Amino acid sequence: MFGNIGFPELILLLAIALLVFGPKKLPEVGRSIGKAIREFRRTSEEIREKIEEEIELEELKEVEAETHPSSPLIRESRKNRRSFTRSSSRNSRGNQGG
Repeated sequence: MFGNIGFPELILLLAIALLVFGPKKLPEVGRSIGKAIREFRRTSEEIREKIEEEIELEELKEVEAETHPSSPLIRESRKNRRSFTRSSSRNSRGNQGG
């Protein structure tokens, strides 16, 4: 994580943080930063997994479409897309009258 930061630079950063936040606030600030980093990592991992899942699903749909043009999965995907488009159109029309 600290790629090019060596030990002397790390000591300097800790000394500056100690001067800025003081000895009583420094542990609290460290915990807050740690929690924020953990939350960021967890969220980015969830996003990465979701993107990979969507890519795999699209690849599966493409392969299935090539092998079975009238496959139930493809028909279901088209049906869902049409119903989403219709509901989006209805929602946008309903918001125009506002």
